[in-house]
Amino acid sequence: MEIERVVQILSRRTKNNPALIGEPGVGKTAIAEGLAQAIVHQEIPDALANKRVLTLDMGALVAGTKYRGEFEERLKKILDEIRTSREVVLFIDELHTLVGAGAAEGAIDAANILKPALARGEIQCIGATTLNEYRKYIEKDAALERRFQPVYVDEPKLEETVEILSGVRSLYE
Repeated sequence: MEIERVVQILSRRTKNNPALIGEPGVGKTAIAEGLAQAIVHQEIPDALANKRVLTLDMGALVAGTKYRGEFEERLKKILDEIRTSREVVLFIDELHTLVGAGAAEGAIDAANILKPALARGEIQCIGATTLNEYRKYIEKDAALERRFQPVYVDEPKLEETVEILSGVRSLYE
């Protein structure tokens, strides 16, 4: 299953940032949520045992930034917090929005702020995007693409869907 693949990638020394690639609605976000659940229930390798999965909301981060450098400052503060804790796996839905995000009037975009931290292994990240967006934005940035390991996510099969629904049933009863 994809969660197991994500765990394998996160447990590596290099290229340890999974990029979940699939059509809208196939369950990319659910995989990140499933990883968080596996961590809570201690169903993962020791290397990930104390990690927390946090979602970076790019829209909220960009919202309200009027002045040059304001977005960069916000993102750098978040990355500093993550570096300090060392126990965070960052989940970025719509990974492709990093490219160009916050780059108003010559400022540095989010991708270029994140790349050095990813390259040095200071932060770990799970990204989620569609194949088209991955090709259009991530693959075109070789330095960014090198940091991520693609994990292709297909629609779940019937048996997997039943298993998923059984897992969330209690939330709706």
